[in-house]
Amino acid sequence: MSGQTYKSNDETGAVAVHVDGNIARITLNRPAKRNAVNDAMLAGLRNFFDDIPEGVRAIILSGAGGHFSSGLDLSEQVEREPEQVMRHSRNWHQLMDTIQFNGVPVVAVLSGAVIGGGLEIATAAHVRIAEPSATFRLPEGKRGIFVGGGATVRVGRILGPDRMTEMMLTGRSYDGAEGYRLGLAHHLVGDGEGLAKAEELASEIAGNASLVNYLIIQSIARINNMSHEDGLYTESLSAALSQTGADAKEGLRAFLEKRKPRFG
Repeated sequence: MSGQTYKSNDETGAVAVHVDGNIARITLNRPAKRNAVNDAMLAGLRNFFDDIPEGVRAIILSGAGGHFSSGLDLSEQVEREPEQVMRHSRNWHQLMDTIQFNGVPVVAVLSGAVIGGGLEIATAAHVRIAEPSATFRLPEGKRGIFVGGGATVRVGRILGPDRMTEMMLTGRSYDGAEGYRLGLAHHLVGDGEGLAKAEELASEIAGNASLVNYLIIQSIARINNMSHEDGLYTESLSAALSQTGADAKEGLRAFLEKRKPRFG
């Protein structure tokens, strides 16, 4: 797969993917629309995350044209009955869960618009890098609608329900530095520096033992939803899985030999 570029399964190119070695680079690719999310983009993301190429150990997710995503493309929305709206929302939830729990770490580069559904996609990623131009906003409340792509869970847990309530009621925007301070991003870099930082972090993450990356992704978020006792038990199971096998032996050997481990 090294060096291979291909389009999403709808052939529109709404999602561009390039795989180079063990890192996949996904670009939301509707720059004329500030990467507004339509069905073709959702299909492209689903196509990739449902069948991640073998050997990919880290994923970089960014947007073309200086924006991550301005959210749902309202110009392409049709009138829906309540059941249809609920099914559409649940399809978003399924895709966001697939991004978060696919087992391969996702590093998101956030610049320009990170709005509505774009913020919902971003918060499904595991590592988020903000440039100063990033604008974090949930405008749905000012448009007469409620969020439906998982913001109440993912954004709400980052900001807390009180701050998210105010954010939606007032239409407040946070810039890159404010988003970093609030936890919407883990790293803050200069203008145009996001992709380089993502490459650095993705390369570092890809060098981890793949099982440990998988356990970090699968276990921590779920333990957060558990009782104290169940969380500790699940932690023990994850530790037991990680501390046996070839990678654990290589990690110990590398430590004793004072070198960087070479995981399979």
